[in-house]
Amino acid sequence: MKKNDKKLKLLQRRRWHIRQRVVGTAERPRLVVKFTNLHIHAQVVVDDAGRTILGGSTTQKDLREQKILPNVAGAKTFGKIFGERAKAAGISAVVFDRAGRRYHGTVKAFAEALREAGLQF
Repeated sequence: MKKNDKKLKLLQRRRWHIRQRVVGTAERPRLVVKFTNLHIHAQVVVDDAGRTILGGSTTQKDLREQKILPNVAGAKTFGKIFGERAKAAGISAVVFDRAGRRYHGTVKAFAEALREAGLQF
């Protein structure tokens, strides 16, 4: 097995393990964040109904102009913007799904920016 294949397999196991515990309801939807090499993607999901309430990404037209990178500074900026959009959509409390990544660096910066914007988790 190649080294990269093993890393991806372990990442997928961590995602599944987290998803067994983290469930979004109508009162507290699940906020998922995904960091790629070029962009940051986030969405708020209600697992009971199987629908997405709010989605956002640095690939959106209004955010593309700001050139937000998937680093700590970019995670803070995008977290603040996404938190404000979530509050405007009527979301005040969420369950945080870090998608198999450690709560460190970019994930931590994104979460802290969401808390500063007024989301509770």
